[in-house]
Amino acid sequence: MEENISGKYFSITDKEAVNTVIYQVNRTEREFQNSPKYTVERLKYTEELIGTNKKKTFYVENPLPEGNPLVFLSFSKDRVVVNAGILDYDVVKISKKPMPISFTTLYTEKEGDYKEVAYTPNLKRPISIIDPENGDEIKPTLYFDEESNEVKGKCKIKPYKTYFAFEIRDSKD
Repeated sequence: MEENISGKYFSITDKEAVNTVIYQVNRTEREFQNSPKYTVERLKYTEELIGTNKKKTFYVENPLPEGNPLVFLSFSKDRVVVNAGILDYDVVKISKKPMPISFTTLYTEKEGDYKEVAYTPNLKRPISIIDPENGDEIKPTLYFDEESNEVKGKCKIKPYKTYFAFEIRDSKD
């Protein structure tokens, strides 16, 4: 049985020791006033090894006629390169000036346990936290705190490890 595939796809090649993840930026509908202006959705992908490089094919399930805004995050050992782009029908257009961000890692020989970190999400400003080693998003566990009467969250992260956090917002915000 043949599977019906809809949507668009495109490929990139990561060099050895680079891990690229791509998010689609979605504008929230106006009728949801208490929602964030933007949300991000990580694109699904398949991966193929070509020598020491990785060819990744990313899939956009619901291409928009006006184009799908994208955020490219390419992680290496000590930095992340942030780039903006758009899937415009069958063409991916990427900005010509990526923004490299360097970071330092506090190193320890001792393997640590995961620690729970208080994370109270502002539902108007969602912040994504990413593990740069594998590109996985660290999702908070949400719970209702009866004492403060608000939704709070906890993230499990390792001490002395670097994480990358980002949010999408308008430049006027």
